[in-house]
Amino acid sequence: MSRYDRYDVTDEQWEGLAQVVPLRSRNEWPSRVDHRAVQPEPRVEHRRFVVLRVRVFADAREVADHLIAQIPVLLDLSGAELDVAKRILDFSSGVVFGLGSGMHRVDKNVFLLAPVGTEVEGIAAAAVPGP
Repeated sequence: MSRYDRYDVTDEQWEGLAQVVPLRSRNEWPSRVDHRAVQPEPRVEHRRFVVLRVRVFADAREVADHLIAQIPVLLDLSGAELDVAKRILDFSSGVVFGLGSGMHRVDKNVFLLAPVGTEVEGIAAAAVPGP
């Protein structure tokens, strides 16, 4: 007789004391028996972007609003005065950095501000370094 034979462990002995819950993935918590994971909504591909010809600093907020809404922005600063264009570009750079987005130079004073998850092809060599 081994030392483990003297322990008569049966399932009835443990019944009602604890409930075993199978492990779930990170997206399916909280771990409850009656829990049903909410199915993620299918991702809709946005195929539009906004062209903004900003001339005054007050219009810079519109750039941020579009980026927060995950809409790419083609920012044209060619019509703005030099000091205003620098301020708008500084503000836009801060928004891009804060959201983890990307900024790509398209032409002189023209920039593409792309939200997270947006693929940009063809202008990668001119990409402004991100965070």
